[in-house]
Amino acid sequence: MNIDLCAIIDLPKISDPRGNLTFIESNRHIPFEIRRVYYLYDVPGGAERGGHAHKTLHQFLIAMSGSFDVVLDDGRNKKRVHLNRSYYGLYICPMIWRELDNFSSGSVCMVLSSNFYNESDYYRSYEEYLAALEMSP
Repeated sequence: MNIDLCAIIDLPKISDPRGNLTFIESNRHIPFEIRRVYYLYDVPGGAERGGHAHKTLHQFLIAMSGSFDVVLDDGRNKKRVHLNRSYYGLYICPMIWRELDNFSSGSVCMVLSSNFYNESDYYRSYEEYLAALEMSP
């Protein structure tokens, strides 16, 4: 996969003096059906999350509160994306290594996934990930 397939996606934002509303619909706002939702919070200062790639899983990351950075790596190129608003998110396609860092105090990262948790879908070793990239057509 190519890092350029990962992209910021703007979400609908309905502004109202009583508070704003944003929603996400499967296969409409993001290019997959949502099968799992989880979130990261109370990440200690200086800590990193991620540090893996998925073989087939699509994900969409949103900074629900605060901010953090996502470093994307396709084995050839790297790109750092700063997320800090709840009305857009970052689509990550399969076979992209990701690391999350630079979490602000009180930040919350919500992740929408295209499938249920499956440990066999992970590359947790960067060397194993790079070897898999070399073997793919």
